[in-house]
Amino acid sequence: MKGILGRKAGMTQVFTKDGKLIPVTVVEVEPNVVMQVKTLEKDGYSAIQLGVFEKKEKQANKPEMGNAKKANTTPKRFLKEIRDVESTYNIGDTISAGVFEVGEIVDVTGTSKGHGFQGVIKRHNQSRGPMTHGSHYHRRPGSLGTMLPKRVLKGKKLAGHMGVDTVTIQNLEIIEVNEAENYILVSGNIPGAKNSLVLIKTAVKNSRKSDPKEILEYVETVVDEVVPEEVNEEVVETTEEVTPVEETATEVTESTEETETAEESK
Repeated sequence: MKGILGRKAGMTQVFTKDGKLIPVTVVEVEPNVVMQVKTLEKDGYSAIQLGVFEKKEKQANKPEMGNAKKANTTPKRFLKEIRDVESTYNIGDTISAGVFEVGEIVDVTGTSKGHGFQGVIKRHNQSRGPMTHGSHYHRRPGSLGTMLPKRVLKGKKLAGHMGVDTVTIQNLEIIEVNEAENYILVSGNIPGAKNSLVLIKTAVKNSRKSDPKEILEYVETVVDEVVPEEVNEEVVETTEEVTPVEETATEVTESTEETETAEESK
C-alpha cells in the first residue's frame, strides 16, 4: 500500500497518440512530509502519518508545533494516516508525486460537495407527484410508514443535510505524473470541490493489468519579433561626365557676348 495527499485543482482532458480523448482530474501534489511513524510493536499497527500544505505558526497549537519540530519541518494544515505501507520511512522523509507511475490503478478519497438542507427529490433522486388535477402531493417524501409500529422506521429516506460525505472512487487510472511541476492526472472525476483535500492510494479491488497511455505533449514555441530587413543601397556608377556648374555658366556668358558684338557690327 502506498499513497499521497493532494489538492483537487480541476478537470481537463488529454489526447493519446491513438486519438483517444481521456477526461482527467488534475491533482496538485506537493511533497508530503512523514510526520509520524507507527509500528506494530509500539502502537499495535503499522502506519505513517503524512502532512501537507504549510500552516502559519501562530495558527498552530503546542502539540502541533512539537510534532512538527520532531519532523524538522513547519506545521502542516492536513494530516492523514496510511496503514501497511510497502517501504520503510523515517520521520522527516518526503514523498513526492514520483511514488506513483503512469498506468497504475488507484483509489481516490475525498469529501463531497455540500448542498445544505435539501428535499427528497434532490437528495435521494425520488420522483415528484402530479402537479395538476387537484393533486396536493408534489414534492413530499410520501408515506412515512404503516399503522404499526406507529413511528417512522429507521432508514427512511427523508429531507435533510446533503453532501459533505467521505466518498471513495475506486479503480481510477493514473494518466500522467509530473514530479517537476507537482501534479498528477487521474482519469475520470473524483469527489470534492476545487482546492479540497484528496487522498490517492493503491487500489484495493484492482484486478486489471497496468496499461500506461502515451499522451500527446504540447510544446509552446516563442516567436521572436520580426525585424525589417535593411535595404542595401547600391551605388550606380554613371559613365557620363558631369560638367561643373561654373564652366557652363562661363560658356553661356561667352555666347551672349558674341551675339552682342555681331549685332553692333551690323
